Amino acid sequence: MQEAIGVPNLKDVTAEVVCNRFSDGEWVRTSVHVPSEIEFTIYVNEKALVTILCTAAKLNYLTIGYLYAEGIISSIDDVASMRVSEEEALADVRLNNPEYELPTLRKLGCSGSSVFKTQGQRVDSDLVAAPTDILSLMKRLQEQMELYPLSGGVHTSALSDTKNLLVVAEDIGRHNTLNKIQGECLLKGISTRDRLMLITGRISSEMLLKAAKMQAPIVVSRHAPTKNAILLATDMGIALVGQARGDRLAVFTHPERLGCSTN
Repeated sequence: MQEAIGVPNLKDVTAEVVCNRFSDGEWVRTSVHVPSEIEFTIYVNEKALVTILCTAAKLNYLTIGYLYAEGIISSIDDVASMRVSEEEALADVRLNNPEYELPTLRKLGCSGSSVFKTQGQRVDSDLVAAPTDILSLMKRLQEQMELYPLSGGVHTSALSDTKNLLVVAEDIGRHNTLNKIQGECLLKGISTRDRLMLITGRISSEMLLKAAKMQAPIVVSRHAPTKNAILLATDMGIALVGQARGDRLAVFTHPERLGCSTN
């Protein structure tokens, strides 16, 4: 099975465009970089499964992570072969089960709405992380961003063991970053259980479900979570941390995972 394709040069996933910038009371015509996007189609057993609007980087990880997140595969052992082509904007995946029946083809934008209904599962873990460690990791994540400083317009997520960033992914879609992390971990044999998830974008219920499937008991974002994400995190045992910027953060659920007494 093809495990990986080369990570493209940053300029291959951005485009240089001309704009008129207003600054200090004056207009200046200049060029800037903006994110590029492709419509990437995943084929399973020679049938089109889904088309995803995404950034053309780590497409092999995106493919495996998506299939796992949607329940198409339960492990990498379910995949007989995989071919990923950036030029053709497709992934050709053959399963060990050639009779697997696929649903109707869907097209997903940056929202990443699931083709399949994913049920949440409780995360049982003793993981605890200090607020200072979480804030330090968020700063480190910002330092490791490569595409965002060049073009903006993308999200970044990372998997951490509370001390180090293990896997980092960038994409125009928040959901795509988590699928890329999941896929890279599956292909490289990196456990996602008892890990901390860092996200630059908003935490929605769908994002939380992906983290729960990875069995990540702490999910952190620079932004606020949605109400449904908070309700799900409460039920699933996940510490949901938002507004993690500078030296501040807010814990919305299970504060005991950050050493905060609820008494």
